[in-house]
Amino acid sequence: MSEAMIQTLIVSLVTLIGTFGGILTAQKLSNYRIEQLERKVDKHNGVIEKTYGLEKDVKEIQKDVERLDSEQRSTENKVQEIDKRVTLLERKGG
Repeated sequence: MSEAMIQTLIVSLVTLIGTFGGILTAQKLSNYRIEQLERKVDKHNGVIEKTYGLEKDVKEIQKDVERLDSEQRSTENKVQEIDKRVTLLERKGG
């Protein structure tokens, strides 16, 4: 074999090794980045699930507040009626 052919074979071999090394490195980097993105997506999905749960809780709390407001108005009306009766009784008795 001539010296030029040996050099060409060596250069070709080094080029192949470098190319495959670059491909493997790029693949590892891509896999790492994909894993990081998957983690972010998982976190995001967790936040969405928590938000849904919180929205459900807020709706229940709003219903409770509305019910309590209604009960408070009813109680206030009853107290006013009792005050009127007491006032009438005091006028009759006093």
